Amino acid sequence: MGLTHKSSGLALVKDEYIIEKEIDNTVIALAGNPNTGKSTLFNYLTGLKQHTGNWPGKTVANAKGTFNYEDESFLLVDLPGTYSIFANSQEEEIARNFICFGEPEITVVVVDSTSLERNLNLVLQIMEITDNVVVSLNLIDEAKRKGIKIDIGKLENELGVPIVPTVARDGIGVEKILNTIYNISNSNYKIDPHKVKYSPKIENTITKIENILSIYMNKSHNLRWIALRLIDGDKNIKNELGNFLIENGFTSEPLEEIENIIKENENIGDEIVTTIYETAEQIADKVVSIEDNRKIDWDKKLDDILTNKITGYPIMLILLGLIFWITIVGANYPSELLAKILFGFENKLSYLFLKLNPPDWLYEILILGVYRTLAWVISVMLPPMAIFFPLFTLLEDLGYLPRVAFNLDDSFRKAGTHGKQALTMSMGFGCNAAGIMACRIIDSPRERLIAIITNNFVPCNGRFPIIIAMSTIFIGGLVNEKYSSIIAAISVVFVVLIGILVTLTVSRFLSKTFLKGVPSSFTLELPPYRKPQISKILVRSLIDRTLFVLSRAIMVAIPAGAITWIFANITVNGTSILNISVNFLDPFAKLLGLDGYILMAFILGLPANEIVLPILTMSYMSKGAMLEFESIETLKNLLSNNGWTFITGLNFMLFSLLHFPCGTTLLTIKKETGGRKWSIFTFFLTTIVAILVTFIVNIIGRLIYYLI
Repeated sequence: MGLTHKSSGLALVKDEYIIEKEIDNTVIALAGNPNTGKSTLFNYLTGLKQHTGNWPGKTVANAKGTFNYEDESFLLVDLPGTYSIFANSQEEEIARNFICFGEPEITVVVVDSTSLERNLNLVLQIMEITDNVVVSLNLIDEAKRKGIKIDIGKLENELGVPIVPTVARDGIGVEKILNTIYNISNSNYKIDPHKVKYSPKIENTITKIENILSIYMNKSHNLRWIALRLIDGDKNIKNELGNFLIENGFTSEPLEEIENIIKENENIGDEIVTTIYETAEQIADKVVSIEDNRKIDWDKKLDDILTNKITGYPIMLILLGLIFWITIVGANYPSELLAKILFGFENKLSYLFLKLNPPDWLYEILILGVYRTLAWVISVMLPPMAIFFPLFTLLEDLGYLPRVAFNLDDSFRKAGTHGKQALTMSMGFGCNAAGIMACRIIDSPRERLIAIITNNFVPCNGRFPIIIAMSTIFIGGLVNEKYSSIIAAISVVFVVLIGILVTLTVSRFLSKTFLKGVPSSFTLELPPYRKPQISKILVRSLIDRTLFVLSRAIMVAIPAGAITWIFANITVNGTSILNISVNFLDPFAKLLGLDGYILMAFILGLPANEIVLPILTMSYMSKGAMLEFESIETLKNLLSNNGWTFITGLNFMLFSLLHFPCGTTLLTIKKETGGRKWSIFTFFLTTIVAILVTFIVNIIGRLIYYLI
């Protein structure tokens, strides 16, 4: 009986690790530590020919893509970034199992040239599984800048596998990687990997276990590697091996014999790990030299300032405030210009449409309802997003966001959650659904769940237009026009800080009640600061984010505009359905410093936060016709005429910040948690928080008003 992935009942080599491919595709695995440029190389090679999903039964992304070279087709699988493959996390388990059982013909390991010793640990571990390894020595330009010199020839001799220096983001060395892959796949390149040499005691134990395994398994799999994992105490391998023996008619005697051999040699599992690390250190010492170029280490200098307990937080707030100020000031004129163009086009559209002699209701629903809603969404949302996203992406590209996570780590740990939650929270600024998917980087199920539930408390792209507009009207409008944009930007920062404070408070509440536990420790790697690539920033921020969000908003705005018009024009006993609903909600809304129209807008805006403000303005206008947007002053007058005060504007911002997630986010929570339970829990928890906060603010506001 042979051990293959087709063996009866063998769960060890699960079918999900066998990638579906075309017959002529050569499968390439792409592995590496986080922040080595692995995904950059993946994107460079595959371009738009890629697909992203999940590994079956996992919440870890599975990205694969195709590329052609010398008339041959290759399928590239981007494995999760991991520091080892000892299967201590989902990412490590997937990377290990795919390399071992997914049958890739070649594994490309991307390493960071500036941290060669640490990266070699993973290379050596992968070389124990497979011989066909290619090392992409990435970020070689940064290594040179830091005075780090690597002897490529000597490193190649030490490892016995091809080494290719690369700068993936610029495409340097990629052609050589392709050529190396092609030659290996066509048996034109001889690889003689130098395996890790363990002590005689370990080697003797490995041999004994291999001899036992060889009786029951064929040699199509790496028996030495399986023996090493058993010595290392890998429970998954042990359990699956036991299942294999039983399901194929064998007794558990071989496994017991192996366990006895391991017991006779206690602690050698730790020695295996130590040997790998020592081997990596020895190789790095031989091939790496540091030139004393006496240049200033700017990374360290910047980190001393940006991650300092005294200066880190103020700089963080200043940068955030600066981004919002540029967004507010920069978006004003483009918004007005877009509004004039789009609402000006309405006259021509109306003229052409009325020539068809349509019924009045059809004209009103399509032009005054749907078209004006679209014009509003585009003119109000596009300019701020087209400014905010490139600026935010610039901070990502520079490597600043991990520093934000580092600064907030202590606060999250005190709240009883994982420090990585700071990073997933930052991702929520772009989109809460994306932030929730980013929670996969948190290994602890308890801490991941807390991060998922609380991610909604940071404003996403759909809520920023509301917050920016309200801060400009009700807070910036309190001061001289000369300083209004600065005050508005500061108020937006203040709202974001409230969101972070609520995130920490609710996280602590959950960790003490529904999701009790002790926060786990983790190592956060601070990647080097990198020169931003403006062209890629613009493509990623404008196409992948701005246009994606805008298109989603438009798709939701079309039916929302129609539904709002219908609700405003269908009457029961002389009163429209919209007004009946508003009158029902109004008494409760007044307790929160809002009104029935506002709550109705949030309810109808469940599919996407982007449409809350357009629905609200349509509801305020007679018969659900959208307001013609000329400038922010137009919106200010409409709100003032409908009884809005400073408290209304403030609570509108707060309710928008804290209320239930949009439909997309709720579906993402369901997908990530494997059921509806936590989606429903998150919906009600966030709604209760929004109600409590706005109620308290309204009471305090009323008390101050009466006292004054």
